[in-house]
Amino acid sequence: MKATGTFSVASFVPTDVVPDPAITTALPVGVAHITKEFDGEIKGRSATLFTAAFDQATGAGTYVAMESFEGSLNGAEGTFNFAHSATTMGTDRGAEFFIIVPTSGTGGLAGIKGAGGLTVDEDGTHHLWFDYELG
Repeated sequence: MKATGTFSVASFVPTDVVPDPAITTALPVGVAHITKEFDGEIKGRSATLFTAAFDQATGAGTYVAMESFEGSLNGAEGTFNFAHSATTMGTDRGAEFFIIVPTSGTGGLAGIKGAGGLTVDEDGTHHLWFDYELG
């Protein structure tokens, strides 16, 4: 099955978590808590642990995110986790990874497994999709 939707970032809160021991590299590493709201065939919200090595000036870097989702996919309600990452040189998006965490589903989403992806339009609209199975 496939579910598509859009999302907006409701909050982005950097944390004081830093690598230990501190190792200086050309890109700083940061951690943030993000809350997202979803609409479309994907309805609900997520809480995200977000890590990145990123250069604000050039837009180059890589992120890794673990999300806990609560809501519905095509009307089936429940919760599950998904992980994703990508790399950019400032104008592109590559080396993408996106997976639903096996055995993380509850309620109507129990047994969910699969993958997905996301894109960002030039106007900043974020699109997300899940290719998934329930069972």
